[in-house]
Amino acid sequence: MTDKDKPETTASPAGGATRGFLEKMRQTSEASGRNREARLNRQPQASVRQSPKFDQLPEYQRVLTQRKVGELIGVDNPFYRSHDMAAGATTVMDGRNFANFASYDYLGTNTDPLVTTRAKQAIDRYGISASASRLVAGERPVHTELEATLAEVYGVEAAVCFVSGYLTNVAAISCLVGPQDLVVHDEFIHNSALAGIKQSGATRRLFRHNDVDNLETVLKTLSSEFRRVLVIVEGVYSMDGDIADLPRLVELRSRYGFWLMVDEAHALGVLGKSGRGTFEHFDLDPQDVDIWMGTLSKTTSSCGGYIAGSQALADILKAEAGGFVYSVGLAPVLATAAKAGLDILRSEPERTEKLHRNGALFLEEARKAGLDTGLSVGFSVVPVLVGDSLRAVQLSNELLEDGVNALPIIHPAVPEGMARLRFFITCNHTQDQIRHAVDVTARRLKALQERNFGLASLDMEKMMQLSPLLQSPNT
Repeated sequence: MTDKDKPETTASPAGGATRGFLEKMRQTSEASGRNREARLNRQPQASVRQSPKFDQLPEYQRVLTQRKVGELIGVDNPFYRSHDMAAGATTVMDGRNFANFASYDYLGTNTDPLVTTRAKQAIDRYGISASASRLVAGERPVHTELEATLAEVYGVEAAVCFVSGYLTNVAAISCLVGPQDLVVHDEFIHNSALAGIKQSGATRRLFRHNDVDNLETVLKTLSSEFRRVLVIVEGVYSMDGDIADLPRLVELRSRYGFWLMVDEAHALGVLGKSGRGTFEHFDLDPQDVDIWMGTLSKTTSSCGGYIAGSQALADILKAEAGGFVYSVGLAPVLATAAKAGLDILRSEPERTEKLHRNGALFLEEARKAGLDTGLSVGFSVVPVLVGDSLRAVQLSNELLEDGVNALPIIHPAVPEGMARLRFFITCNHTQDQIRHAVDVTARRLKALQERNFGLASLDMEKMMQLSPLLQSPNT
């Protein structure tokens, strides 16, 4: 074949453009690399770094220590209990039936036929996953329907949903505030809010739990120094079961000009005559709160989280919040289930009314039995304060023998001395279940107290066997 018989090798215009674009990217990368190399050459060279093994980390040593303590003193780990079925007011574990006080299914929507039927229909239509970020290819009609329903429930302009309740706080807070700003939060705020504040780089201050006077003192001292000020509280506090003083917070907002953010994770479906949340409980205008945050995993028995407020707020989050822009969209089946849960909330207010009666009954019976329920006002969350973490764990384990499932909250989730069992109340609990749970809790706790069972009674000779684990792996 002669040269003139050979096929043309000249690239198409599109191919040339592609090569030109890639070459430009490479040149930019190479220039950046040369600059970085030059900077490194000017610095003294560090010795070769040896990465530690995970089993050498102090974090892992703490895990081993906790396991070993349980083995030595014969106390089972109460966490990660596996359920054989959907867990609501009742559950089954290892083939045994239990009255279950460890479920967020406040209004019994998790197994409701309306929810499960619609969820199955959504799977048939959309499959399981949104398969992409909503920004590019993951949008489905049910996403906007769910957000519109949330906005209606809260009486605001718009809402935006995220794939995780934890992510909702992290993404929203880190999007709206930054290093020039101040975030002031209740000392008992959820860890997800703390993570969002940390990621934002904003200055963080706390105020004493539910103490609006203390909040005002903090604002007087600091607020004028910052570009934006955000105050974060919870509607119903998840550890203690008390309620934010929203009327006073709204009044303070009008004088100090901060954004007010209320976490409604444990308040939606719980507070207010029809379960719309903290603003309905206090008969306030929901638009007096700038940012309503909540989760879809409790009253609506799905998964995910949401922010509700102005249209501008929703637009900012959909355009700027990394946890929305760069995350896959909420699974259509989960969005559909959450929407069905909200429809039940709006059409059957009697479920919230029954929840109120059950919560009040549990609190009344617990106090009559001499149990310390702390700050709880008797809605969705009622803690029974035990004090000693080890005693709380043992109490939870012993309640299983009486057919009651309630989980302990121990150090470091709460300060040592403030350990408790946390009872979640639902509309489907019966009065007999509630009275039985209170009775056996009081009886078992009294017996543990009389035995002086707890950290202070540990056999020190056995504890000395843990000393190798308590040493730093590098010593």
